[in-house]
Amino acid sequence: MMGTGAAAPMAAPPLAAAVRVGILRVSCSASTAPSSKSSSPKQVPQQLQPAPLLSAAASAAVVPLLLALPPEAMAAGGEFGILEGRSFALLHPLVMGGLFAYTLWAGYLGWQWRRVRTIQDEINELKKQLKPAAAATPAAVGAGDASSSAPPPAAAPKSPVEIKIDELTEERKKLLKGSFRDRHFNAGSILLGLGVLESVGGALNTWFRTGKLFPGPHLFAGAAITVLWASAAALVPAMQKGNETARNLHIALNALNVLLFIWQIPTGLEIVGKVFEFTTWP
Repeated sequence: MMGTGAAAPMAAPPLAAAVRVGILRVSCSASTAPSSKSSSPKQVPQQLQPAPLLSAAASAAVVPLLLALPPEAMAAGGEFGILEGRSFALLHPLVMGGLFAYTLWAGYLGWQWRRVRTIQDEINELKKQLKPAAAATPAAVGAGDASSSAPPPAAAPKSPVEIKIDELTEERKKLLKGSFRDRHFNAGSILLGLGVLESVGGALNTWFRTGKLFPGPHLFAGAAITVLWASAAALVPAMQKGNETARNLHIALNALNVLLFIWQIPTGLEIVGKVFEFTTWP
């Protein structure tokens, strides 16, 4: 009995050791579980780290492209104040309407000055048609001849050619008093200066209001009119030297200018309607 009693105490240590090992395993597994959970948040940022780099690279590539675009919208939105308003927008059609009437007036003055030059050519041609005066027949006039005391013959009536010459001469005198040459030159200079100024001003006004230009019939016709003004003025030096070709070309360019002006009026009125629709006073 003593043997069995002694054997029982000897078996206790191995059992206690086994229990301790089990507890240690449980504690180790419990301690490792939080570590795995705590390590997972550290791995997520490591996987998301490339995203900010990609967005920064994309921004760096897009920004230069955006800066290269024309700043169309920067001209609209109130930055220019009254320059974007209706008052400034209506200035262009009013000035151009006045310039159209002034173009017709300048053309009239130029035509009158041309008449001064051409009327002299007509007079010269008519003078060539006059019959030379009949040469006086020589007659022996003796002393005390009775024919010497006869009254002079009555003046013959003027021929139609002579009457026409007198009329043209009188007309030319009146035209010269009108100073059409100087008046036409001054009118052309004013038309050229104001016309070019307002042509550019009209395009700028459109840009002030909308931030861009609108290529179309009105814009192209306005540009052509401006070019015709400059081209006609460039012929003046040759015209002053008597170049008839330059004079005829000057007239042709200005006639085409008037036709373009008339053709442009409907499109201009259409734009005026849009101005009243999309702008406010002032």
